[in-house]
Amino acid sequence: MQDTAAPTLFPLFLDLRGRRVLVVGGGSVAARKVTALLEAQADVALVAPALDATLAPLVRMQRITHLGATFARHQLDDAWLVIATTDDPLVNRVVAEAANTRRLWVNVVDDAELASAQLPARVQRGPLQIAISSGGAAPMLARHLREQLETQLDDSLGALAQLFVTLRSRIRARLPELPARRAFFRRALDGRVQAQLRRGDIDAARESLEAELEQINPTPRGRVSLVGAGPGDPGLLTLRALRVLNDADVILHDRLVSAEVLALARRDAQRIEVGKRVGGNHDATQQRIHALMIELARAGKHVVRLKGGDPFVFGRGGEELQALRAQDIDYEVVPGITAAVACAAHAGIPLTHRAHAQSLRILTAQAKAGEAEHDWAALAQPGQTRVFYMGVSGLEHLRDKLVGHGLPASTPFALIENGSLPQQRVIAGTLATLPVLAREHAVQAPALLIVGEVAAFATELHWFGAAPLVANDARCRDFARAA
Repeated sequence: MQDTAAPTLFPLFLDLRGRRVLVVGGGSVAARKVTALLEAQADVALVAPALDATLAPLVRMQRITHLGATFARHQLDDAWLVIATTDDPLVNRVVAEAANTRRLWVNVVDDAELASAQLPARVQRGPLQIAISSGGAAPMLARHLREQLETQLDDSLGALAQLFVTLRSRIRARLPELPARRAFFRRALDGRVQAQLRRGDIDAARESLEAELEQINPTPRGRVSLVGAGPGDPGLLTLRALRVLNDADVILHDRLVSAEVLALARRDAQRIEVGKRVGGNHDATQQRIHALMIELARAGKHVVRLKGGDPFVFGRGGEELQALRAQDIDYEVVPGITAAVACAAHAGIPLTHRAHAQSLRILTAQAKAGEAEHDWAALAQPGQTRVFYMGVSGLEHLRDKLVGHGLPASTPFALIENGSLPQQRVIAGTLATLPVLAREHAVQAPALLIVGEVAAFATELHWFGAAPLVANDARCRDFARAA
């Protein structure tokens, strides 16, 4: 089967000032391309038998050069970029092949397969530009996104970008270190400068920006942001978490933080995986994390400690803040959506329900010294939902403790693997079937166990991912009868 996927393109902005760009075609499409090229101060040469009403005056005014009616290979001699815009596929192909032979980038309008370069949809505010490309696969989608951004991005951004250009050398001289410059830009963008630019008061905006520049400490104090990454779906990351990730110098992330979430962070932020491996010495690993956070913060870095779910729900966040406070390191906490909430929601399970569960217990199956011990008799009482984290390796122990203290073996459970992610699986049954079903379906961490009457809603209210895998209770009747 032929691969029809759009190519992954490398985005690039070109400085075309004074450089020759050859445009083949003289219609309305060519006119749009030429107009954009002239804005970039390119030296535009045109090949076409007839010229659009926009192009003819440009030739007369000598703003562009008309090389003739027919394309010839020698017209590529001085070109840096080639654009074919004719409505003749054969001519476009000849132009593309000639350009490729000379290793020139060529854009062929409406023919992504022939093109080695794509001209993106653009949103422009002064020197600030945002380019949008679909790799030629869906140009209408790129245009739709451009239209949305046109309405969302304030015109004052162009004036703000120009102010930053004007003050660039002063900013770099005053703040030679990148973290200090980022702190300056963050404060400038959050302050009154943009409001002054919206009013058209450029002088006041410049004075405010210069005053902000003088107030910034050239050697900022390092700090740590303890951030919850949520259950894995990047759409569930909080807005505050996204902003912090885009301000990070270093990101210390757990093994289970998804690649999609990490992709939202600053491109040049250093990423260090500090996850705890199965069978490893978790206490030693945790101490190394403490030492690394402190070392990096003392070096003036903004460290983001990125944890799956919420850092204060079985995430050792409290231990890490204690270590930071003991060393007088500045910190903040950005909560995340914890797995109990996210996984239950994506499995269609209400954690509380007026008819079935009037309380909620969130528990861990693992404690510092091994398996966690709980008030099992209290957990066996009716009218509650029990959510167990980190329980995959001890499901039989959990089942036996709950049933042994009076919880009926017929109580529903739902085991949610990779909750909120495209590969989510939900295994549903009763406590009697729990260990055997987990083995049968080879359930692996990360997985969350929900026990209680509400777990039965997994089959009724399913809406996300694959349908739940439902138990055949006949295979476990022996246990049920014994219980």
